Amino acid sequence: MTGPRKASGGGVMFDGKAFVAGLSTAPGVYRMYAADDTVLYVGKAADLRKRVASYFNASPKVTRTMAMIAQIARMETTVTRSEAEALLLENQLIKSLKPRYNVSLRDDKSYPYVLVTSDDWPRIAVHRGPRNVAGRYFGPYPGVTAVRETLNLMQKLFKLRNCEDSVFRNRSRPCLQHQIGRCTAPCVGMISAQDYGDAVRRASLFLDGRSDELTREVTRDMEAAAEKLDFEDAARLRDLLGNMRSMQARQYVDGKVAELDVLACAMQGSQACVLLLAFRDGRNLGTRAFHPRTNGSDDPAEVLAAFVSQHYAEQTPPREIVLDRAIEDVPLLEQAFSESTGRRVQIKTSVRGDRARYVDLARRNAEISLATEMSSQAAQNARAESLREMLGLSQLAQRIECFDISHTMGEATVASCVVFDAAGPVRGQYRRYNIAGIEPGDDYAAMHQALTRRFRKAADARAAEVAAVEAGTDVPAAAEGAGILPDVLLIDGGTGQVAQARAVLDTLGITGICLVGVAKGEARKPGDETLLLPDGRALKPGAASPGLQLVQQVRDEAHRFAITGHRGRRQKARTTSRLEDIPGIGPRRRASLLKHFGGLGGLKAAGAEQIAQVEGVNAALAQRIYATLHGLDPGPGAGHD
Repeated sequence: MTGPRKASGGGVMFDGKAFVAGLSTAPGVYRMYAADDTVLYVGKAADLRKRVASYFNASPKVTRTMAMIAQIARMETTVTRSEAEALLLENQLIKSLKPRYNVSLRDDKSYPYVLVTSDDWPRIAVHRGPRNVAGRYFGPYPGVTAVRETLNLMQKLFKLRNCEDSVFRNRSRPCLQHQIGRCTAPCVGMISAQDYGDAVRRASLFLDGRSDELTREVTRDMEAAAEKLDFEDAARLRDLLGNMRSMQARQYVDGKVAELDVLACAMQGSQACVLLLAFRDGRNLGTRAFHPRTNGSDDPAEVLAAFVSQHYAEQTPPREIVLDRAIEDVPLLEQAFSESTGRRVQIKTSVRGDRARYVDLARRNAEISLATEMSSQAAQNARAESLREMLGLSQLAQRIECFDISHTMGEATVASCVVFDAAGPVRGQYRRYNIAGIEPGDDYAAMHQALTRRFRKAADARAAEVAAVEAGTDVPAAAEGAGILPDVLLIDGGTGQVAQARAVLDTLGITGICLVGVAKGEARKPGDETLLLPDGRALKPGAASPGLQLVQQVRDEAHRFAITGHRGRRQKARTTSRLEDIPGIGPRRRASLLKHFGGLGGLKAAGAEQIAQVEGVNAALAQRIYATLHGLDPGPGAGHD
């Protein structure tokens, strides 16, 4: 359902009361749009008509809300089956549409997990990023330190392996981890598959927070071993039980094992910090600070409510969430979280004892983190202001992009594009370009290709936007957001690279971008860089210049991102090409070999006899693989099988 559009010159105003008259009283989600079709706000409602009507009645409203209402050109609503369903849809839309007036999270770091793989001999490890490895994932944890402490504890208690598969498959004797009592050495058969499987299962129970069940099981097995006069096994289980109880005795919360998150919000003006203090199975997993975009809100309760709703829409909530202040919709949030987890989830704001002390601790840490962030942001603003003065910009750069090229002797050339806004890096908008069809080592052609691919999309998107406006139609979905251009474009290189960038922008008809080349000094020493401008000027601000420090920060990030992409592409190319060059190795055999040995490194470390044990590989082919990987003559009769 939509209301009338507001004319760009201020013609027809949005008639909120008329729009409300046609609304349903069902639960749902509403969206407010500005005249340029950008989303102003997304909200949920138990009663759409009543909630939306509250924006257009005569009751007093805060300045931020009045400013938002004044910009409404149209509204849309979506009816849902329940208020809990509306809550989920609201969170999804806030994340995808990024409305101008919603409080939203801005944490581009993925959470770390503990991974227990599903191999025959599972390994335990830290995992961050996509869950593309088969196994069980435990977490998320507030930070990598908490994960490492957990892994350390797992190795002490259950002695699971943490080595890579390629190392595990090629061990001939126990490693140092076994010698210091942190691994049972399954690589060389020093533990049976059944006993190792029991250790993995017990570790999983522990990570699942089922310590009471685990304690009962270990106690039962210990007593059974003693009855069978297997005193060695009984002593081992006794030590395990003692270590577990000792650890739990040090980390109990309120006299019982707890699973809870403690949240506190600190604000200065419209700057906010939400501090999360996590406990799982009675263990303190540490803290993590979040700095959400408040979009003008100065109400800590509103910020905290938005955080709780959005954060636990993506992360599994614990059984108990303790907040430092009351928020709206607590019964609804408890209902939604309980339904999503299949167990009761409670949200508390008035607590005593240890929990009250944890709230105080979280609040103080939130205030410290906010002060640190604001200090860092002030320094970032100072660097941005210095850059504005140095480049003669009329206002602070709101978007900076930097391009860099990375290759080794012309091999596997990769171009990177990193993006910074006023708050720092915007990692979700980083891009890599695999360069092809150029002479190896031609940096100018590589830069030209990468820039053309980046800005052709922007030029096409802007043309589509203009055509849509002229035709009075909606902007194509593929063009929305694609036409965003940087205020400053940094090119890592000298006059040749800058000339390539200038040529690309001129060809595509793109103007209004401040183009800057970043040339290294003679000794490649940080601070000696020369900034090359399109008008021929060369600036050498010096190491003390805050503006140059910002340029260095962006350039170094582009360099890091390019090198990472190049190394990955080069390794993939080498892994693939060296095996493809061997007669008799097709895609299926290549995949089997790499899977069996955990990669090219493990395959290269294996002997011909070990290679011949892989399904589909006979002795002659194994000898040919070994010889090719080690630069040896494969000998006579080394043709196809």
